[in-house]
Amino acid sequence: MKLNELSPQQLAQLYRQELTSAFPPEELKPLRSMLSLMEQGRYQALGLYDGEDLVAYALIWLEPGCPFALLDYLGTIEGRRSQGLGTIMLDLLAGYYKDYRGIFGEAEAPEGGSPEGEELRRRRLGFYLRNGFRYGGYDCALFGVHYQTLIRGREDVTPGELLAVHQKIYSGHMPKQVYDRFIQIPLLPGQQPNSMGDWVEE
Repeated sequence: MKLNELSPQQLAQLYRQELTSAFPPEELKPLRSMLSLMEQGRYQALGLYDGEDLVAYALIWLEPGCPFALLDYLGTIEGRRSQGLGTIMLDLLAGYYKDYRGIFGEAEAPEGGSPEGEELRRRRLGFYLRNGFRYGGYDCALFGVHYQTLIRGREDVTPGELLAVHQKIYSGHMPKQVYDRFIQIPLLPGQQPNSMGDWVEE
C-alpha cells in the first residue's frame, strides 16, 4: 500500500462521495474552504491506495513555517472498514511528516454529545491512543462540539507549545467574529461549549 497526494478534483469527489456521509455537518469543513486552503499550500489530501483502489484518506491542515501537522479528517472508504487500514494510514503519516515535531488532532470527548453516541466516541478515542497518540494536555470546542486534543510526536512537545500552534492555525483562517463565537481553544475545565452549529467560516 502507498500514500498518494490527491488533486483538488479528487478531493472534491472524495468529499461528495465519502465525507458528507461519514461526518456530521457540525464537524465538516466546507469543501470550498478545503480547496481554498489547498490552493494556498496549507492543506493536503492524502489517499491510501491498495493497488489502484483508494481505501482510506487523511486530510491535513498545515501552517507555513509551523512544524506541526493538524490531522483534520481521517477515514476509511465505505466497504473497506474494520480491516486495520486506519492504523496503516497513521503509521504512514508518521513517516510522511517525520520532519515535523508532531501530528495532532481533535477527537470528540466521550462525555460530549448525545448519550447514545458515547460508546462510539470512546472507541474512536481509544483507536488514536492505541496508535501512538497521547493527550495533548487540554480540551477544545469547535462549533459546539467538545474535543480532546491528541498528539503523536516528539516527547518534548509541551501543552503550551501545542496550544499556541492550535490557536494560530484557527485564528489565522477564521474571521475574528467567527473565531470568538465558535472556537474555544482551550476549553477550560468546567466550561461548556458554545451553542452548536454547522461549520461556518464567513
